[in-house]
Amino acid sequence: MSTRIAELCESLLMALLRVLLPARGRHRATPPQLTYQERRLQRRRRRELWLAVQGIDVGPRHIHGVELPA
Repeated sequence: MSTRIAELCESLLMALLRVLLPARGRHRATPPQLTYQERRLQRRRRRELWLAVQGIDVGPRHIHGVELPA
């Protein structure tokens, strides 16, 4: 009886692993391609975040669509 329970647990765990961790060569869905404008904005946000982590405050240039003085 205990071997049956162990086999059942093993088969359930293997099925779960197959679902959660795809086999080698299988690719997960790729995110949609960004437009040039979206890539530029993303690159700007990442640069500002990197500068903030380094302790350099660049601050927002626009708040609610209004440009701020430098």
